[in-house]
Amino acid sequence: MTALGAVFRPQLPPERLRAMVRTAEDAGLEELWLWEDCFLEGGISAAAAALAWSERLRVGVGLLPVPLRNVAVTAMETATLHRLFPGRAIVGVGHGVQDWMGQVGARAESPVTLLREYLVALRALLRGERVTTDGRYVKLDDVALDWPPQTPVEILAGATGPRTLRLSGEFADGTILTSSTSPEGVRKARQLIDEGRKSGSRDGTHEVVVYLLTATGPDAADRLRAELEADGVASVPDLGVAGNAEAVAKAVQRLAEAGADTVILQPTADEPDPEGFVRFTAEDVRPLVPQEARAVAAHAGAACRSPLPDPSA
Repeated sequence: MTALGAVFRPQLPPERLRAMVRTAEDAGLEELWLWEDCFLEGGISAAAAALAWSERLRVGVGLLPVPLRNVAVTAMETATLHRLFPGRAIVGVGHGVQDWMGQVGARAESPVTLLREYLVALRALLRGERVTTDGRYVKLDDVALDWPPQTPVEILAGATGPRTLRLSGEFADGTILTSSTSPEGVRKARQLIDEGRKSGSRDGTHEVVVYLLTATGPDAADRLRAELEADGVASVPDLGVAGNAEAVAKAVQRLAEAGADTVILQPTADEPDPEGFVRFTAEDVRPLVPQEARAVAAHAGAACRSPLPDPSA
């Protein structure tokens, strides 16, 4: 199935979250995603509130910046969410914005090394294992959770550059891609993730979640263009979508055919009606998105794909 959700952007004050959750629940939205952007709102605290205010809604945190959080704390909080709200919490971790990490004195010299050590330790703790490790960044001495999750927990990793995409395939259970990822970018990301999975002898499924910058309404095109320009990606083809439900559904399907399992509609920061955007996602777009598994062509042509033009990670 192609799962569909929406983002509660932290540019909105925390007190708006409850109304958004209730709207999402009532409209039948599948997933509501939250961001732990510095220095706006806490991801775990917001997720716990959203889960408590709903009965069915899945809530994603995409993502927790690992330099900010000791891995044992992340394991404790993730386990607590999963025991309180079985099957409804989705947790992603990642490098975080390096400038923000520098502001709080937490910038790592090697973000890739940190994320690798973190994923290995976090997944082991959530499996109920007792962990001792003395890595470059992650150091644990005989640590085990007293209340580990009662069922297996999947941990997703945010990734953009080739090294992190391969790392996510090898050490994470899924990958989160930003709204700066076009359908072609999803295809390339899938190739790199699969390389990592092969390197790590990983089997089973690996979920790919991608954000889709979305604007609807009379001024949709202008708002979308302004945000793409502000992000410095206006020249990248096939990013974002502006228009009615049919146009948005087609953009979702293009991402699904490229290899996305879950598409999360990301409103512009100046979305005038956040609750209306959630209803639009659930009531207007969802019925137009085929719910079959993504096209088998998603992996076709892997041999001729080129790597993502990357940054450093």
